[in-house]
Amino acid sequence: MNRPGLAAVLAAMLACPLGCSGEGSSPTPDGLDFSALMAPDDTAGALPPRQPYRARDGARLHYRHYEADSPVWLILIHGSATDSVYLQRFANAVAGAGAAQVVTPDLRGHGPSPGRRGDIAYIDQLEDDLADLVGHLRSWGGAGRVIVGGHSSGGGLALRFAAGEHGDLASGYLLLAPYLGHDAPTARPSGNGWARPNLWRIVPIAAANALGIRWFNGVDVLYFDLPARYRTGRETLAYSYRLMTGFGPADYRSAFATLDAPALLLAGAEDEAFRPERYAPAITPHNAAVDIELLDGVSHLGLVMRDATAKRAVRWLDALRQPVD
Repeated sequence: MNRPGLAAVLAAMLACPLGCSGEGSSPTPDGLDFSALMAPDDTAGALPPRQPYRARDGARLHYRHYEADSPVWLILIHGSATDSVYLQRFANAVAGAGAAQVVTPDLRGHGPSPGRRGDIAYIDQLEDDLADLVGHLRSWGGAGRVIVGGHSSGGGLALRFAAGEHGDLASGYLLLAPYLGHDAPTARPSGNGWARPNLWRIVPIAAANALGIRWFNGVDVLYFDLPARYRTGRETLAYSYRLMTGFGPADYRSAFATLDAPALLLAGAEDEAFRPERYAPAITPHNAAVDIELLDGVSHLGLVMRDATAKRAVRWLDALRQPVD
């Protein structure tokens, strides 16, 4: 079939509403404890104002800076559908301990002023944005050793960054319950009713991309069931194909196999989003140097709210800091 003919078939398939797929039903999202996404209380510490930086395409993007007396800078990436605010408690704990200056970006397509919410211009744009943020921090704040980390899908993006063309910009990686991919051993088949992929759209778009056709990459293909009581107006409840694809590792196996920087992976033993007991068996055959630790009694979203998580990250960051001082 020639490309115009294929495009017509794809367009017809993409016109199918979300309800055409079993993934398009609306299950009650009772598998995750979303209370961690509520506005943090006073014990979480101050929420810094958003600061701007310019990406290579001229876009004005934003981040929050948790200051510390440290030459180490930790760029901590938020997970799917939300923005950087819920990382406030963890970021304050790490910065307050003097382990690192913490920067929490609002990724392109997310946050209170996203431009095109839920979309990016091309699949690798989030990686380019992070590289531009590193450049900004080094020119503006004199950032020395840079660690890239993230929670959930943010951890998946950190891993994608490590395996990509900008990976040498970071000296280490902090992965908090990272998303490794829909086909990884850590994935749960049901997704607990949280993320709903529309396979009627994803499959043909992926096939088109394999043929070099990018026309449909801006179509929404992934939807999030965030309960209304946890919504703030900053959430992003639908992702385009290119954002969904760019917000996680292309292949976690090769990403870990080529990772030669220090890496710490923390996850809750009670994680409801992923299968935490499968992180080590999935990763160690590809990179035995990755430090993997499960925290007892900790859930997926609760991971960034627990003092134990921050304390473990602080110890790891302090060890990395020694050659810099």
